[in-house]
Amino acid sequence: MKKWISLLSAMLCSLWVAAGAGTQEALQTIPFSEKIVELETGLSAVRFEGEDLFADFLAAGGATSDAQVAAFLTRNLGGEVDLLELLGGIFGCSTLAAQTADGQQLFGRNFDWNPCEAMIVYAEPHSGYASVSTVNMSFISAAGVPLSLLPDGIQALIALYAPLDGMNAAGLAVSVNMIQDDATIDQQTGKPGLTTTTAVRLLLNQAATVEEAVALLEAYDLHGSMGMMIHFAIADSAGRSVVVEYIDNRMHVTDTPVVTNFYLTPGDKYGTGTSQSHARYDVLMGLDREKMSMDAMRDALDSVSKDNFGGFESTEWSIVMNQHTGEMRYYHREDYQSGY
Repeated sequence: MKKWISLLSAMLCSLWVAAGAGTQEALQTIPFSEKIVELETGLSAVRFEGEDLFADFLAAGGATSDAQVAAFLTRNLGGEVDLLELLGGIFGCSTLAAQTADGQQLFGRNFDWNPCEAMIVYAEPHSGYASVSTVNMSFISAAGVPLSLLPDGIQALIALYAPLDGMNAAGLAVSVNMIQDDATIDQQTGKPGLTTTTAVRLLLNQAATVEEAVALLEAYDLHGSMGMMIHFAIADSAGRSVVVEYIDNRMHVTDTPVVTNFYLTPGDKYGTGTSQSHARYDVLMGLDREKMSMDAMRDALDSVSKDNFGGFESTEWSIVMNQHTGEMRYYHREDYQSGY
């Protein structure tokens, strides 16, 4: 375990710029620390090490709503915040699982939304895998005080409960993708509860394989964060990649290398989603996914970023993950010439 953490630490602290096909230049180290570091406007990074309280959260039955997650955090933040709230909005995403010529597994992810405050969170909890996740801090509101005015450690702890994607030290990658559908997810079978974002945290903390991730999700009732219909793209270092979807509150698992923003479960719901998400899916499915470098994965994400489709949204972040080496490269707001 410590070997994996050390490897992840070393690989995650590299900053790269793509200078052209097949070439890279090392620039500098991302200064992950307990102090929040602004990398550029709209993008920051922080390191969390210690007790994340997530075992206590699960032991208390989890949560059936974002409000319950907020209440749990409020009770455990030492009076720093009176009330937390998760705010939402329709967002688009694309994910792609592929491999290099020598068999290393890659996972790519675009997050499409309005300009927002993104935070990269490197976590080493006392219990569970080390991980890196990404949080849209614009989705989080603290009543009566700007979130940015809270102590850095408090912001980092709050962010742990609101990840939208990430990879852990076992090489498991996960992403939340939205589906534009009037339905939502509100399972009521008597199991402990998870919201969308706390489900991501559970998988990053505890799952090493797709099979483990699916078994964990089956052990909980899921309740859609922010009332939105979503699905999970999950991939592991052994090469399996799936989408987990919830139709009429029943969980379905479908093997697929590409996930965008429409249902992939065979049946009546298949294909329901945005027309643009079908276009992005077709582009990614048409690629050679058997011999893809990290640079080629970056270019694939660029090919389905929002500037290719017009409109006011942007691809706020793109991530290329190597699930064997632990290396992750972040590209912010469609600047694919320089990455973190």
